[in-house]
Amino acid sequence: MKTLQQMKAEIDLPVLMTDNQGLIIYVNDAFQFVFGWTEAEIIGQTLEAVIPSSFHDSHHLGFSRFAMTEQPTVLNHPLQLKAVRSDGSEIDAEHFITAEKQEGEWIFGAILRPL
Repeated sequence: MKTLQQMKAEIDLPVLMTDNQGLIIYVNDAFQFVFGWTEAEIIGQTLEAVIPSSFHDSHHLGFSRFAMTEQPTVLNHPLQLKAVRSDGSEIDAEHFITAEKQEGEWIFGAILRPL
């Protein structure tokens, strides 16, 4: 399991991080290259910007469940999901999502390896 700090050191694979409200707070250069978003365009956007609309409800449900129970169901193991590029196209990617509590708030990190 990678820590958020280890994810920030990743240079070869796209990395994205969000705060406990689901707002994007960090992307690396590989994310910008693969997904076509600039840092200025994506920082502060909700995570829904990179989640296909057909999965928004499932994401909200899972995010809410985790916020209430703090029991993960999708963290720390690979998931094959789609992700949305800046032009609206979708790509298949292996998502590896982790979470850490920092100063009492959850921060989420994901490596999104294109398939």
